[in-house]
Formats: sequence, C-alpha cells, structure tokens
Amino acid sequence: MSSVALYSARGNSTSNPGDSQRLNGQSTTPLDAMPVAVYDLTEKSLRDAENELVTLLGAERVITSLGERITHSSTEWSVAPGGDLDRHSFIVHPKSTEEVSAIAKICHKRRIPMIAFSGGTSLEGTLAATTRGGCCIDFQLMNKVIQLHAKDMDVVVQPGVGFEELNAQLDPQGYFFPPDPGPGAQIGGMIGQGCSGTNAYRYGTMKDWVLGMTVVLADGTIVRTRNRPRKSSAGYNLTQLMIGSEGTLGIVTEATLKLTSAPRNIRVAVLAFKTTQAAVDTAIEIVQNDMPVAALELLDGFTMKAVNQAGYCDKQYPEIPTLFMKFAGHTPQSVQELIDRVEDSAKRNGCQSLEFSKDDKEVAALWMARKTALWSLLAMKENPEDKFLSADAAVPISRLADLVEETTELLNKSGLIGSCLGHVGDGNFHTTVLYGGSDKDKARQIISTVQKRAIEMEGTITGEHGIGLEYRDMLVNENGPGFVDMMRHVKLALDPYCLLNPDKLFRVNWDAKRD
Repeated sequence: MSSVALYSARGNSTSNPGDSQRLNGQSTTPLDAMPVAVYDLTEKSLRDAENELVTLLGAERVITSLGERITHSSTEWSVAPGGDLDRHSFIVHPKSTEEVSAIAKICHKRRIPMIAFSGGTSLEGTLAATTRGGCCIDFQLMNKVIQLHAKDMDVVVQPGVGFEELNAQLDPQGYFFPPDPGPGAQIGGMIGQGCSGTNAYRYGTMKDWVLGMTVVLADGTIVRTRNRPRKSSAGYNLTQLMIGSEGTLGIVTEATLKLTSAPRNIRVAVLAFKTTQAAVDTAIEIVQNDMPVAALELLDGFTMKAVNQAGYCDKQYPEIPTLFMKFAGHTPQSVQELIDRVEDSAKRNGCQSLEFSKDDKEVAALWMARKTALWSLLAMKENPEDKFLSADAAVPISRLADLVEETTELLNKSGLIGSCLGHVGDGNFHTTVLYGGSDKDKARQIISTVQKRAIEMEGTITGEHGIGLEYRDMLVNENGPGFVDMMRHVKLALDPYCLLNPDKLFRVNWDAKRD
C-alpha cells in the first residue's frame, strides 16, 4: 500500500475544484488555466478505499501485490515504461457495469484516480499511474459475448473480450469483426485507442465498427451512448466522442459492434520492388482505381532482411521494399480478376518479383512474413537489454514514399537499427528504432523528426497507436493549441476532478511531467 501524502497537482487557478468556475467561462482551457487537481492518496484514504472495495467485491477481487501492480502499470511493449512512482495502489476485478459504477463512486468520493485496463497491449504509456497511485480497473472477468443479433449483424460484448477470440466464435456462423490490432488486444482498449490494423484499408478503423456503448463516468453515472440501428440523428454522437479518448472521459463496460460477412476465397500476394516509390506508386494505383484488396501493407528492405534472418518463415524473400496484399471475394473467379488487375499495375511500376498463394496453406505461409515483422525486428537486437521506440505517423498517401524515404535516410545516418513498415493503403506506417541505454535521446530525436515531417505533410503523428504519455507534448503541433485546449475543456466537463486516466492524451497537471 502506498504511503504517499495528499497529492496536489499544480495549476495556476486557486479555485476550489467543486465551485462553479471550474470551466472558467471560456470555450477552451489552456494548461495554465487548469484548476488544481487534488488526489487523496494518503495511506488512510487508500486503506479506507480498499476496505470499501473488499466489501463490494470480496478480497479475492482486490489485488495489492507488488507483482500485479508492476505488470498492470507497464508492459514490455510500452515505449513509455512506468517506473516505481507510476504504479497503481490496487487492482480491482469487476464483473458487471453496476460494480464498475460502484467502484467509480468510491474513488470519486475519495479523489482516487482510475485507469481502465483490458488487454494491456498499449504502446504509448497509457497504463501508467502518473498521479503516483490510484485504482486500476481490470476487465479480465468482464469477457463475455453477451448477445449476437445475427439478423442485424451486430454483437454485444464486454470490454475484456479479445478480438481474436471474438472472431473465432463468429467465423463458424459466417460473421467477421474486422479491426485487427496487435495480438492480445481487447475491445475496451481497442475502443479507447481508436485502433485499426491490417484490415483498415478495406474495412476502416474501430470508429467504423462501434454502434454504441455503455459507459461509466467518473462519478459512477451509467450512460448508454446509442441504440442499435445503423444510423441515428438523435443528439450528440457520444459513441464517437468516447472512441480514441484513451479512457480519459469514461469507462466502457459494454459495446455493440457491427459485423460483416466473413471473408472467403482468401489469397495473398507478395510483390517486391526496386524502390519504395515504385511500391507506393502501385499502392496509389490500387487505391485510385478502387481495387478492393482486403489488406495492403508495405515492408521496407531492412524489415525484409529481418524477416529472412529471424527464421519465422520457411522461405527467403528479396530484401527490397515489398508489398503484401490480401484478397477476398464471393467467388474464386472474382478474386482472380482482382489479382490480375493488381498484377498488371505492379508490372507497370517495375515489380521485380511476384508471388501469389495457390491454397490456404500458402496463404498462411506468405502472410507469416507480415504477421511476424515486429518480432523479426526485435530479433535484430544487438543486446538483449536493448529497447525500442515506435511511431505510427500517417500522411496523405501521395506523400508516403517521401516520408518513408526520409525516415530511412534518418535511420541510416543515425547508426541505429530501425525500419519502416505499415498500412500503405491508408498512408499509415510504423517506424521502429532499436537502441541501447545511451542512445535513447538519439532514438527519440528520430521519432520526433518523423512526426514533425508528418505534420508538415498535412498528416498525423499517430494513425492508430494513440498518444498516451509518450507523444502528448507533440500533439499540440498537429492542429494547434486550441485543439488540445478544447479537449481539455471537454475533459473538465465530464471529469471535473481529473480522475479518469489523468495526464494521458494531454497534460492536465504540470507536476506529472515525466522524463
């Protein structure tokens, strides 16, 4: 149990957190106008809260062990790993929306921060307890598919359901939920990050596949954002407000997801090119000519080298920029027609080699290179203790080749190991940089430069990973201070004590600054 004293996060306002001036009479809230956020993380407050939670949930569902607190504050994948001061005070395991509401009321009354946890695959430090303690709400026990509405093609799920497990249940019935982020991701976190994945080119992102949700607000209020029809003009679109909010506005306890027909007659193509520009030109032709490929991915030459050396695949590939594509359709004939169109485009752009799967076994074998790309890159570590930084900038597709080539030049000049790969169909690519302890600043400079160039190209610093802790100070550069100050104002309206995942996405307190 933490013995941290009453924690006051410094702002410039001296107003009481509960008074009517909380929203300052303005339409936006700059950081220096933020009211003081006071969190009661004294030993007595935490002990009393723990006792209330044990009464509510039972001792077995209120966890205070150091090991659990460490693993819930950060993961090996986080580029902003939590330190000793970023650990939660306790972890709770609710089983229902009503229990989450009761937990929120206890924390709200005692001014204890709350961080929702499902999957734990966040890369950008979203899980860390920056207020030096608080309550982690783990949805491990809220992992049920509540109801499938087959005729309506939607499904109601709890936040602890994994997308892979969901599709395993849906596939025998002919249905499919398209968003596919990293392995282990669960619906609650996918909503919080506004994720996507390799299927985004054809199917869109998480924002396109959530009809409505049940949300618990900071004070325990339960809100249903929308019913199940495919369209509605009834009021504010609260569903979309919550998607991508990284748990800073509300805690998702149930979601209604749209479904589509499961893809059939799947084929995979691997197309290697002499230059990144030639590969991207092919991708642009595919997009402009409305060729409905199911996935359109680019791996640079270094990534292909890593794939070959890692040994996850049974074959060796040319170590040059390579497009990986998936095709699917109602009939084998329609898929073959699409493949023929793509092949013609690739040849016009100087494709060096083409390979197409002939059966399901080859589909899995060829796609393995894309599926294991990150693992392959991490296998290139020169020292097991090396770490990595990652960015997922996105730009208009016409500028993608420029940014990838600039990034490759940056990596080559730095002397660090790194690569570019990503979802070329929507202009989103991932820069991964491996570094030893003394090179972290150099790695950060590369990532920062890529993000700045993306903004200059009218792009975004993150296409799908989110902001979390690591990139919140870069966010203001994307659309100006008004953009962030407006979000901060919305935060204050829904969470006036800044209890929900404080200091993620944007700062609410200067005191929470981390190195």
